[in-house]
Amino acid sequence: MTASRDAFYMARALQLARKGSYTTDPNPRVGCVLVRDDVVIGEGFHVQAGLGHAEVVALNSVKNSQAESVDLLLGATAYVTLEPCSHQGRTPPCCDALINAGISRVVVAMQDPNPLVSGRGLAKLKAAGIQVCCGVLQDDALVLNRGFIKRMTEHRPFVRSKLAMSLDGRTAMASGESKWITSAEARADVQRLRAESSAILTGINTVLADDPALNARVEGKVLQPIRVVLDTQLKMPATAKMGQLPGRSLILTCAEDQAKQNILQASGFEVYQLPEKNGRLDLSAVMNFLGQQQINEVLVEAGSVLNGGLLAEGLVDEYVIYMAACLLGDQGRGLFTLPGLQQMADKKQLILRDVRQVGQDLKLTYTPL
Repeated sequence: MTASRDAFYMARALQLARKGSYTTDPNPRVGCVLVRDDVVIGEGFHVQAGLGHAEVVALNSVKNSQAESVDLLLGATAYVTLEPCSHQGRTPPCCDALINAGISRVVVAMQDPNPLVSGRGLAKLKAAGIQVCCGVLQDDALVLNRGFIKRMTEHRPFVRSKLAMSLDGRTAMASGESKWITSAEARADVQRLRAESSAILTGINTVLADDPALNARVEGKVLQPIRVVLDTQLKMPATAKMGQLPGRSLILTCAEDQAKQNILQASGFEVYQLPEKNGRLDLSAVMNFLGQQQINEVLVEAGSVLNGGLLAEGLVDEYVIYMAACLLGDQGRGLFTLPGLQQMADKKQLILRDVRQVGQDLKLTYTPL
């Protein structure tokens, strides 16, 4: 098979993997395409933790649709977006399934960063006499699972901050009124960002002001993101909306008020006490904790104080900023509270990665320099 054909079939496997973007947490998104004599004979993707991995789904798709499935699989090539697992987890090892099926060649986009797998799956396939090729469309595979990769390698989630602002850089009126700066199309796009995320992170001031649900409202099946509130002094009302919703709502605090913690826990919240730093929650400790909770991707939806704190400590991997075609005036609220910036040399530099129009707004994607 030529390099161009390998890339063609891997592109299809990546397309399949993206179908699990809303449902696979805490597992990675993985797709698989089975090819014999330059014809696709089976394909599949991982849908949800505990269900079949992409390789097994693809193998089963052949068995379910072809009367001569055993003969078809002998000598076929498997294109997989992530190294097949070699260990027994909630499902059996995918390497064994590929070997037992008679696959003769496996093309992988990238090695699995999970230390339980990393390199072992490829070695097991090679030991079974299977030809292995790794690194086809690797950059695309890295982007697809950047949250899972970061958690496996750095024990923290990938953090994306979503912000909405006017042309003059304001997020709300001086009174705090902010509904709605952006268009309906931009707000729908945010719902897709939420659905892709493992958790949504906000601060207690946002909860007190808006009582948000912090859920993803999209069509189709979605594993709702975990709701996480940073609440240094434990001001969370027991009647807050998110505590009544299905799924997990976490409160991270420095306060030692056990009675209040008990009330909140009885109201549907999980309360965790974390270290403090300069009178507030230690944001680095927060990210370490979220990694321990098997959270791959965090979407920050917060005000200027929390966003400023995260920016100052270099904890955000990506900024998605929706710029609306409106002006809110010089009394409006800004994006970041950064009291330490006094000189131009102190400015925070970002790199523009993408620009696109969403409705009447611009969607700007930046990464820190």
